[in-house]
Amino acid sequence: MLKPLALLMASALVVGCSNGETVMSDRSILPCADKPNCVSTQDGREKYSLAPFVLKPNATLEAIETVALNLGRAKTADRQENYLRIEYTSKVFRFVDDLELRIIDDKLIVRSESRTGHSDLGVNRKRADALRAALLAAGLI
Repeated sequence: MLKPLALLMASALVVGCSNGETVMSDRSILPCADKPNCVSTQDGREKYSLAPFVLKPNATLEAIETVALNLGRAKTADRQENYLRIEYTSKVFRFVDDLELRIIDDKLIVRSESRTGHSDLGVNRKRADALRAALLAAGLI
């Protein structure tokens, strides 16, 4: 009984330490793949799509970054002129999700995806919804 339990715990530890890619390319404008661990404003499929984020004139990438980092367990991984990638790390298994944000005209392109696994149990959609609520509260959308 102890041996199977030890094997299960060891495999969970190994999987939990694996975070997928370490060098990420900009995928902000791409639709999600066919795994239910991603949501995007650029994907028209109901299962993966997010409603548009329309920015107010006072919205800056810096202000958006501050709001996104306040969602917890987050760090900025890449920042360019109109692009931002923030990594969120889960508390227990240390899985990493990438939130990509890009400003195009008056729209905020949002893409949130898990690096590993098939399903995220709705975590990325919840994060995108929390981001929307926080941006609304900050007067940025």
